[in-house]
Amino acid sequence: MKVVFIGASSLAVATAELLLRIGHEVIIIESDKTVIDELMGKIDCVFIHGNGSKPAILKETDPASIDILFCLTKSDEANIIASLVSRSLGVKRVVTRIEDPEFEHICVELGLNDTIIPTLTNARYLANIAAGRNILELSAVFRSNVRLFSFVADENNEVPINELDLPKQTRVIFLYRENVYQPIDADSKLKKGDEVVLVTTTDEYEKLHEKWSAGKV
Repeated sequence: MKVVFIGASSLAVATAELLLRIGHEVIIIESDKTVIDELMGKIDCVFIHGNGSKPAILKETDPASIDILFCLTKSDEANIIASLVSRSLGVKRVVTRIEDPEFEHICVELGLNDTIIPTLTNARYLANIAAGRNILELSAVFRSNVRLFSFVADENNEVPINELDLPKQTRVIFLYRENVYQPIDADSKLKKGDEVVLVTTTDEYEKLHEKWSAGKV
């Protein structure tokens, strides 16, 4: 598997090290030459010096051959731009890191469905531990080829859930309306701006992405 990281953050480096140990190909794009010089003696991977949001730099990685690209710089805006550029160049899957939760809805609207908010995720995890709750890892629930997908409804999607044209193995499980969780029934009607969360399979995920990608939501 070929994995590319934009930004040599501590998270990127730790993830890259794990992937290298199990034999994956890793490329790290970093704009700070000093950081690259420090890491070259520690990590046996390819380094590219430059701005990872620039098409010319990304083309050096042969975008169509990338299995997954992580945008992990310290800037939310830079990560979002790099994600959009990467996707336009043919990268199969892009993961976008943001720190400001206010960008989450924007990422969904742009079709950046693999968005992570590390600080918020860790905060929820610690809060659950403090409250004495059992922590059930998602990896233990979503096995094999099961995946989550989300999109933001527009006026064309203002229909009952059961009237959505979904692939055979895909189901709507809940939605957020004005950032408030809403359980759903088959006849629940969507409204413009609803963030709809679905459970699907790896194969059907691509069909959903084509239907509700940026500009089609």
